[in-house]
Amino acid sequence: MSAKRGDVASFRARVERALDEAHARRAAWGIVVSDRDTGETLYAQNADHFFAPASNAKVFVTALALATLGPDYRFRTTLESPGTLGSDGRLSGDLVLVGRGDPDLSNRTFPYAGNGAREGAVDRVLAEMADAAVAKGLREVDGDIVGDDSYFPYDPYPAGWTTGDLFFTFGAPVSAIAFNDNTITIEVLPGARAGDAATITCEPSAAADMVGFDVTTVAPDAASNIAVVRRPGVDFIQIRGTIPADRAPMRLDLAMTNPAETAARTLKALLEARGVRVTGQARVQHAAPPESTPAGDPVFPAAGAAHDGKNEQRVVLAEHLSPPLLESIRFTNKSSNNLHAELFLRTVAREKLGLGSTAAGLKLEADLRRAAGIPEGDVVLSDGSGLARDDLVTPRAMVLLLRYAARQPWGDDFISTLPVAGVDGTLEDRMKNTPATGVIEAKTGTIEHDHSLSGYATTLRGEYLAFSILCNNDAQHGPGASATIDAIATAMVETLGTGHNARPAKQSK
Repeated sequence: MSAKRGDVASFRARVERALDEAHARRAAWGIVVSDRDTGETLYAQNADHFFAPASNAKVFVTALALATLGPDYRFRTTLESPGTLGSDGRLSGDLVLVGRGDPDLSNRTFPYAGNGAREGAVDRVLAEMADAAVAKGLREVDGDIVGDDSYFPYDPYPAGWTTGDLFFTFGAPVSAIAFNDNTITIEVLPGARAGDAATITCEPSAAADMVGFDVTTVAPDAASNIAVVRRPGVDFIQIRGTIPADRAPMRLDLAMTNPAETAARTLKALLEARGVRVTGQARVQHAAPPESTPAGDPVFPAAGAAHDGKNEQRVVLAEHLSPPLLESIRFTNKSSNNLHAELFLRTVAREKLGLGSTAAGLKLEADLRRAAGIPEGDVVLSDGSGLARDDLVTPRAMVLLLRYAARQPWGDDFISTLPVAGVDGTLEDRMKNTPATGVIEAKTGTIEHDHSLSGYATTLRGEYLAFSILCNNDAQHGPGASATIDAIATAMVETLGTGHNARPAKQSK
């Protein structure tokens, strides 16, 4: 039917022109456009071929989180102790910060307003918890301050991530304590004269000695030469080079190498600043790495062993509840935050299977794909964010998942978390002031030579589409592939639809 439609023929011609541009010819393209309600395929190119999805993988994990946890789920973080709090304010035992995967232990403001705004100090949540403990009478900790991230097995870097990812903010390690998005901000300030060591500041300050520095001030007219180097060992990240004496401070946003320890150190300093005496040190408590069978399948706890267990025989001095899951997913999809997606995957696994590992989460994700009617083997994922280089999906599988999500009770909520063309998130500056503005809601994806856009569109004729546009092996630098994707998406809006049984078109926002 669709092959005989004039609107489909017009769209096909527009796609052919876009892909015939010089910058697009040598890349690999996979495209599926379907009627969102009926499932009729209006256009397909390489629909069943594998492509690296990049951050389009987040469509799967955020849909999984909404389907299994629900939009009102809240992450819980506590300050607790196996000891007792005396009437004199002395806690006999360690004070433990227990993380359970909250992605928003930061100063980010909610509800999400389109830009991930922050307010106050980066340690705002930990400061509030310290205040709550003091308000309960805490005056002394006769023990250590412990950062306990054992809610997940200790496995900070998913398979498929490269060593080149690990010091960037987008490669922040995964931990059940996710403090300030597990990132640090470093400022390099030149010394007074050539030969002086540069001054380094770090936020959060508790992470300062987890990074190695060797930066020297040079003459004012010299060029800056700063490099971030990875090396095995304690100081995994090294900052080296030179900075001119007259240069403005240089800012670097990097991954935090040990989030649980940084959080524990920060909490210790916050308590001491409030007059609480701490006799011990800041330290961490990790769980063992995840176990698996010889075939690589995750080993799950015995029946009845999947409960949290942290609060048994423990006094709770402070509790922090996250914003509703829907708000966290909204930020994650609109900003394409990798760490948050990985936390969702592991939290779903912990809540439903009792084991918060990536492999356990992917097992549940496979169940979701089967429910969506996606053939076995059409999706191969090894993480939740799409940063893994061995992730593979077909465009048809992406559209099947999108159509399934739209039909669920949580479907409207899910669609509302996606970036809107020309309006917000990673699409804020794309397709702006075009017919696609405000009527395309879709997840972007970019890794090196791979680009993607998958989501929903409302055409000028008021018909609803689900689509996936995947581009791999694009060697061009600059906006080439994204511009081609945007041209195809705009063509969908302008050309497709017969006008029969159409609903009112969405208004541009």
